[in-house]
Amino acid sequence: MAREPREGGGRRRDREREDRDDDGIIDKLVTINRVAKVVKGGRRFAFAALVVVGDQKGRVGYGAGKAREVPEAIRKATERAKRGMIRVPMKEGRTLHHDVEGRFGAGHVVLRTASAGTGIIAGGPLRAVFESLGIHDVVAKSLGSRNSHNMVKATFEALGRCVSPRMVANRRGKKVSDLLGPRRDQAQAQPSAEAEAPANG
Repeated sequence: MAREPREGGGRRRDREREDRDDDGIIDKLVTINRVAKVVKGGRRFAFAALVVVGDQKGRVGYGAGKAREVPEAIRKATERAKRGMIRVPMKEGRTLHHDVEGRFGAGHVVLRTASAGTGIIAGGPLRAVFESLGIHDVVAKSLGSRNSHNMVKATFEALGRCVSPRMVANRRGKKVSDLLGPRRDQAQAQPSAEAEAPANG
């Protein structure tokens, strides 16, 4: 018995789709999946989409949507992603300030800051998040579930814990120079001390 052709091609992943609206916000379709609901008289099919949006300047969000048609599912997911956008502090506008881990359910991701020119070393859903956010140099690894939803949510959990020196200084009631100054002074004083050691000996 020949199987009927699957409308929409069954489970699909389309990471190349990217749109930009008038506000400068881009949206990336991470994954789309056909789901079925068993009702009296047969099965009712729908499509579930996962979308990541961002302005490539430090703001990013994600959303999921479900509908009977693919365009409507993507539209719903995009609207929810725009409503839940967060701002992430970035170092020099290109990478994270520090390493951070994130977990959601079985998802576990590790995000590491990287030097200039490293690029985005990440795969699948993580790359879509970083490209939408505007990060140019980062190293990311997924150590847990390969489910796209868990990976994206774990990544956002990690990004939500990122802080900048300015945020830490404000929290402690100090200036940024108070936090970074002593460390630089010690780094500059250490070579001179080593240079004087042979002369004293």
